[in-house]
Amino acid sequence: MTEFFTTSDGTKIAYSVAGTGTPLLCLAGLTRTMQDFDYMRPHLPSCQLIRMDYRGRGQSQWTGAASYTVPQEAKDAVELLDHLGVAKAAVLGTSRGGLIAMMLAATAHDRLLGICFNDIGPEIHKPGLEKIMDYVGRNPRAKTHAELAAALPRNMPGFANVPDSRWLEEARLHYTETPEGLRITYDPALRESFLAAFKGPEVDLWPLFETCAGLPLALIRGANSDLLTQKCANEMRRRQPDMAFINVPDRAHIPFLDEPESVEVLRDFIARASSR
Repeated sequence: MTEFFTTSDGTKIAYSVAGTGTPLLCLAGLTRTMQDFDYMRPHLPSCQLIRMDYRGRGQSQWTGAASYTVPQEAKDAVELLDHLGVAKAAVLGTSRGGLIAMMLAATAHDRLLGICFNDIGPEIHKPGLEKIMDYVGRNPRAKTHAELAAALPRNMPGFANVPDSRWLEEARLHYTETPEGLRITYDPALRESFLAAFKGPEVDLWPLFETCAGLPLALIRGANSDLLTQKCANEMRRRQPDMAFINVPDRAHIPFLDEPESVEVLRDFIARASSR
């Protein structure tokens, strides 16, 4: 069930909580919503699954391009934990969510039980960013969920052995069908925020990653990812040798997280986080 809380700056944020046990805060990708984690949910061990829509996404309030930043979204995540009375949580960060997780490690380390990164690291491969730039903030050309589902296998190179039903689920999860065609489920102004970051000075994120030291860590990578290179994954593992790692075959950016390889890493990660 979706609920709402109000942040310190008056923004209405949508969230959901399900289950009991170790809190697992799930942070979605740039344009995604809490539904990003629907696929993995049935496969997880007992835990308290906490999901949120960032401001400007899903059912949360739109607050303008200037507010759609990683530091602001990290602050909102901490305020959600405060609202729920959760002292510490493990974090699962998909893409953008992994950047937010690193920010949390730097600014709220004592609130974390561990971090699992889903296809993201301190170096973001430019071709992957350019691909995101092509679509962020824009409605798809497809007019129906079925039309988009038929196009997704062509538009998502690097994915294989994905049933047609999954592509239709993806279309329905992330786009709203209207008489005028499909519509994105987030503020189009997110494009302005993304372009400002894309065209701005390059930021070294390795110091942020270093602040994750001392936490149970895991990294799930799509074997064909165009956003997280194998070279970057190798360097992350070199710097954090205890970090669990898997390359998920037949997946690019991003794994769905219900693949057997992903589920195995997630289960191990939650067990390690639960022991802290």
